[in-house]
Amino acid sequence: MKQKKMLALTLPQLVLLYRQEFPELAALADASGDGERFRSALREFVDAHRAAEGEAAEQIRVLIDYDGRSVRELSTDRQLEVRTITLLWQLLVGRLENPEMPSDLFVDLYHLFRLLEVPELPQPSSQRVRSRTERWPSGQDEGVQAIRADNRERMLHLLVQKIETRKSKIPSRFQFADGMTYEEKYRQVAAWWGDYRFQLAMAVKSPSELNRFLAGSLSSETMYLLSKARKKGMPFFATPYYLSLLDVTGGGYDDSAIRSYILYSPQLVETYGSIRAWEREDVVEDGKPNAAGWLLPNGNNIHRRYPEVAILIPDTMGRACGGLCASCQRMYDFQSERLNFEFETLHPKESWNHKLRRLMTYFEEDTQLRDILITGGDALMSQNKTLRNILDAVCRMACRKRRANAGRPDGEKYAELQRVRLGSRLPAYLPMRVNDELVEILREFRTKAAAVGVKQFIIQTHFQTPLEVTPEVEEAIRKILSAGWLITNQLVYTVAASRRGHTARLRQVLNSLGVVCYYTFSVKGFRENYAVFAPNSRSMQEQVEEKVLGRLTPEQAAELDGLLVDGVDTAAKIRRFMRRHHLPFLATDRSVLNLPAIGKSMSFRLVGITDEGKRLLRFDHDRTRRHSPIIDRMGEIFIVENKSLAAYLRQLGTMGEDPEDYASIWSYTHGETEPRFGLYVYPDFGFAATDRVSNLELV
Repeated sequence: MKQKKMLALTLPQLVLLYRQEFPELAALADASGDGERFRSALREFVDAHRAAEGEAAEQIRVLIDYDGRSVRELSTDRQLEVRTITLLWQLLVGRLENPEMPSDLFVDLYHLFRLLEVPELPQPSSQRVRSRTERWPSGQDEGVQAIRADNRERMLHLLVQKIETRKSKIPSRFQFADGMTYEEKYRQVAAWWGDYRFQLAMAVKSPSELNRFLAGSLSSETMYLLSKARKKGMPFFATPYYLSLLDVTGGGYDDSAIRSYILYSPQLVETYGSIRAWEREDVVEDGKPNAAGWLLPNGNNIHRRYPEVAILIPDTMGRACGGLCASCQRMYDFQSERLNFEFETLHPKESWNHKLRRLMTYFEEDTQLRDILITGGDALMSQNKTLRNILDAVCRMACRKRRANAGRPDGEKYAELQRVRLGSRLPAYLPMRVNDELVEILREFRTKAAAVGVKQFIIQTHFQTPLEVTPEVEEAIRKILSAGWLITNQLVYTVAASRRGHTARLRQVLNSLGVVCYYTFSVKGFRENYAVFAPNSRSMQEQVEEKVLGRLTPEQAAELDGLLVDGVDTAAKIRRFMRRHHLPFLATDRSVLNLPAIGKSMSFRLVGITDEGKRLLRFDHDRTRRHSPIIDRMGEIFIVENKSLAAYLRQLGTMGEDPEDYASIWSYTHGETEPRFGLYVYPDFGFAATDRVSNLELV
């Protein structure tokens, strides 16, 4: 049966389908007096089936094993009763406790039982994958650029009006001189367009202004929702440049992947004010270890879940962003106003330099830390002078740590700083931020820090769609690479980004410019992200059926790793490498979910399905890297997904996708975390570091 028809079946229709397709299963249900006896009979049936040794049979056994159990769901920290098989029995014998329950659970189970009969699903051909990939345009395409040129021209006129009507609120550097004609004002605004400070000063902050900049194209429903968000105190911030990437014509190109980052969903607006941190280790109480067991300095400047790496969030403009992403993992920090868009309040105060020294002492005196990720907010939102001061402090800390190690014997030496990363979405949101002064700061720091042992320098950015890759972005990437820094990309796997071929196309476009893909993140599963959540099964499907075209052999991975070490001529090296090995893109990214207090993993097994049809997954941690010892105390890890597979496929259908193109998604019931690309593995120290772990307290 075609997916579209299957997704629309009612419960009575599903009962008829089960009895027609699986008569033996229906007979077992009829002969069983309760769910427990049905489980026993079902196990015997599966064990005697001709496909008893296959994956489908093993998966059904797991569902049987967990049926009737109560498990602790990690993200909500609540007990959850698993009754997947019991509910199936109730459906088949007409004894459902809730006859109005959604059909999604039974649609999912239908496909799992079908796999007993047809265990091998055909994989899409490489040509099919390529054709799905090629349907997605990039921001470099001429047709896309033409629409955006029209957007820019319209917005320039709106910006002239904004400056004239809000003169008292506009920085003096962006005001018109007396006596200027309209044409002169227009040309002046056109010149300012390429100044990132102008873009930030002119950012759109209200629903009504947003609609004006989008040529009145927003629906009344969207406007009502955004107005409701504004009343709840939700911040809104979008630069004219980024808004110019949208297609207001309605027929030029599909901009859903961008639009879903700017426009808030009903679920996000509804839950704003009660949003909690998915990564519970980011919640810090003075004097207490975080959820991963790490003791941190007072305040919210350092976040940590792994032994080797910690995140630094400065008390600077770096606590702001170039725009607020609707699926932001730190939305709760905007909710608490620790992160915000009040730039005047975010300039570093005198106390910041003192605090920065204390934070660097934390890194210096920790036995295991060797990787610092400076983020926020957004690391590149800090002014150049402020960013230079932070990087200088990092360099001095690395030097002191190395010098102190000289007096320690082998086996007692501390981990030294090896990797420095700047987390920033500005290359996508505001590429004009990458100016010559910033590039010189990056170049100078690389030279100084390399002299004291730092080996890896990375701008860790976030492009969501090839449509974000504009000519301005291409120039920003070129400048960053010229400073000897690598650029790695982290994609958040939203519904719009998860469409067939979209992620492959993004890899292709970024690789051609010298950007290496790092992570493909599943969206955190809380209710506020319901609209953008794509199930982990789709992530696994993309990995197996699409990403496979860019998979590197171990020999190729080692060759590429060697090419990228020195940070010289990175883009050309990557292009030559792909041509030599006939690769359409480089599958260097890992598909993962961030597990609360544990870290990134895609090692999971389906163990149950809720009444709403949401899959319950048992996760294991990523065994290819070190973790906090807290994992030894956590036992089994269970996560309920945000959305059923059926609901996800229906959502794709509303976006113009054919659910039949995703028919194999039901079979992805388990996953294994991919190995790390060599570039992302820490280099050897050349000495024996201590095994002692400092700043750790397991309660």
